[in-house]
Amino acid sequence: MDLLQALVEKGTDFLMSFLLIVILVGTGIYYTIRLRFIQIRRFGQGCRLVFGNFSMKGEKHEKGEMTPFQSLATAIAAQVGTGNLAGAATALIGGGPGAIFWMWVSAFFGMATIYSEAVLAQEYKTEVDGQVTGGPVYYIKAAFKGKFGRALAGCFAVFIILALGFMGNMVQSNSIGAAFSEVFTYYHINVPPVAVGAVIALLSLFIFLGGTKRLASVVEKLVPVMAGFYIVGSLILIGMHITHLPEAFRLILVGAFQPDAVVGAGAGITVREAIRYGVARGLFSNEAGMGSTPHAHARAKAKSPHHQGLCAMISVFIDTFIILNLTVFSILTTGAMASGKDGTALTQEAFMQSFGPLGLIFVAVCLLFFAYSTILGWHFFGQINAEYLFGKKAARVYSLLVVVFIVIGSALKVDLVWALADFFNGLMVIPNAMALLALSGVVVKISRRLDVKGKL
Repeated sequence: MDLLQALVEKGTDFLMSFLLIVILVGTGIYYTIRLRFIQIRRFGQGCRLVFGNFSMKGEKHEKGEMTPFQSLATAIAAQVGTGNLAGAATALIGGGPGAIFWMWVSAFFGMATIYSEAVLAQEYKTEVDGQVTGGPVYYIKAAFKGKFGRALAGCFAVFIILALGFMGNMVQSNSIGAAFSEVFTYYHINVPPVAVGAVIALLSLFIFLGGTKRLASVVEKLVPVMAGFYIVGSLILIGMHITHLPEAFRLILVGAFQPDAVVGAGAGITVREAIRYGVARGLFSNEAGMGSTPHAHARAKAKSPHHQGLCAMISVFIDTFIILNLTVFSILTTGAMASGKDGTALTQEAFMQSFGPLGLIFVAVCLLFFAYSTILGWHFFGQINAEYLFGKKAARVYSLLVVVFIVIGSALKVDLVWALADFFNGLMVIPNAMALLALSGVVVKISRRLDVKGKL
């Protein structure tokens, strides 16, 4: 088992340290240039499309479709997860404060990448058994005809089922159990993590069995509430330490190019490490280029693929430039990095320094919302691919398996599962990015036809 973990970690390290950074950032830069910096030119339009259609009324459409806001909420539900609490902290420890600068850079280019994913998901969506569906498997087959395209699409489907549906959801439930264990331990309450996992599994099963309509109805309410709750709490904390905010920016900007000047030469952090951790954590927090969120955007009853692409751009902005940044500045302005902690524990330390035990509870509750919403989103993405591979009847079996993995994940130390999830996450990117590049002409054509100044 240790040998398997070592091999998987080596493969993951190669993917994360070099191959995926080149592929994902390169794809983002390529689309940014070809789309003439659409993330800047049409940012305002994207915001108006998202917030102008804001609704928590549970609007429904036929054939499994969603409103544009529901599809965006589903995408954000998957994007905003434990990575926003733990991933930012890990980037700070592994790459120093300078890693955050490179996280911003990767997210900026990622906005162009996710625009293209949403456009292609809309352009190549289809109906299967009377239900609208779509995602990378469909535009991969459009990009590469014949047996090669089918094989590549099949590989993507297997990768996403394993990475998100099973192993990914195990680590999400494990994170919830671990966070609440900290709270229970502090108050000397004996509640095993598996009990928390069982409750999460039952709540998840209720949503799973309700299909797309129930999922859309839940996430359009859950996402605004969970995001608002964390934003308010974080802003209060940062406001309490507002005088340290300029220093936090200085640490980020100086650390991006001179890590030694910030963390000290003894820390062994180089510019390369800052770039590696910042780009990797940023890209895998907002999921731009991974091929996960297009499943949600394909279901939107959008005015056009271009309009849904503009909505998708805003999801990256919300995930990285708002939610993840709040975690970063909460840690940096409180000086919590000096505690020597990492991951979620570091974020909890920042809030505990300001709010005491209430901070511990606050982070645990936020993690519950974030991780649970990710479970719902990732189950949905995996289900689409399970149905693609095995037909509609596979959906119920797949959902029950995910529930089992949720319970198991909450009870285990999942170092190997984390490594496997990261590895298959990385493998997902390759066929998806190949299709994005192959179909770039389609994206540019759609964008230029509909990218009319001043019109939504």
